[in-house]
Amino acid sequence: MTDTPGNGKEGPQGPGGVVDLMRYDLLTQAALRQVIRMALKRVEKEGLPGEHHFYIAFDTRHPGVVLSERLRERYPEEMTIVLQHQFWNLKVHAHSFEVGLSFGGVPERLEIPFEAIKGFFDPSVQFGLQFEVSMPEEGETSEMEPLAADTEEKTASAEEKPEASEAAESSATAEDEKGEDAPKVISLDAFRKK
Repeated sequence: MTDTPGNGKEGPQGPGGVVDLMRYDLLTQAALRQVIRMALKRVEKEGLPGEHHFYIAFDTRHPGVVLSERLRERYPEEMTIVLQHQFWNLKVHAHSFEVGLSFGGVPERLEIPFEAIKGFFDPSVQFGLQFEVSMPEEGETSEMEPLAADTEEKTASAEEKPEASEAAESSATAEDEKGEDAPKVISLDAFRKK
């Protein structure tokens, strides 16, 4: 990427060599990460509905990821958690979420920034998202900043309405390998012109 007078960064080239100064690729990723945030926010309030459960893969090296040293040594680059039967204290924030999980009988607390997520899959409905994860440069703002602020306002007004909810049993475990029924994941590359 090179400097431009408009915004300090040049985007990818589109058809005919036109540079995408709007950075639609980053805006799309930020919007899709909000889908994950909203799904987790619903689970935080109501528990997992029906057969829904989530596989969440993330980059353990990303700034803001909070893991114990034990887990960081075991998963130095990437980790996949499953939120299904046994997780606790799910807290969803504007840019990250926290969750308690058990690994080998040892309770752990993880905090995962949404920008660290590489993949999200709900096998109950064959819904998946895949992301490109990049390490933020010093002083760089989050790609989710504008969307998170807008979503926070909408969530705050929705929280004023009382709702009856019951938490469902859920669990999380680390997944090291993919089975034969590999998830069908939507890649952002599918929408880019080559």
